[in-house]
Amino acid sequence: TENRLILYVLTRPLALLLMAVVSSGLRFFLNSFVVALVLPVLLTVVALKLLLWRSPDLKHLHAYYSASHRGLWVAVYDDDDVCGCVALEPLHRQPHTAELKRLAVSRWYRRSGVGRCLLHFLEAQARAQGFKLLVAQVSVVAKAAVGLFESTGYSVSGGRPWLGYTIQQ
Repeated sequence: TENRLILYVLTRPLALLLMAVVSSGLRFFLNSFVVALVLPVLLTVVALKLLLWRSPDLKHLHAYYSASHRGLWVAVYDDDDVCGCVALEPLHRQPHTAELKRLAVSRWYRRSGVGRCLLHFLEAQARAQGFKLLVAQVSVVAKAAVGLFESTGYSVSGGRPWLGYTIQQ
């Protein structure tokens, strides 16, 4: 998903225009056309990877999700095959609201109900903790996730078509 998101960002018209301008500018300083062409793309990919990796919940996974009212659950098949995962995090700026995060299903288990089971389990956990509203930020490249959320009663409540959607129930 991370690589698909990077590919999506790199193919947006604004990103293509900026990389073309930078590439043209580099062409004046570098003797190699190939280096001037590849360098902006490489730097953009590295910057996006670093930005995605700096996410605080990924750096210290156990400590982050062990905190109060947070949780991370993993679906496992036959004690050793990870099928998917989902996480819950309270939104402190909105009372009684939690954010559904990190809903992911292994490619081998997609379209088999694992995502729906994880979603229902997370909803039950959120209700048990007293949350009344669940929200999720969904990437524009995750069309299957939008379909899953809409089929289980969630609705798109905001976002930008080129950046992503905010979904809530």
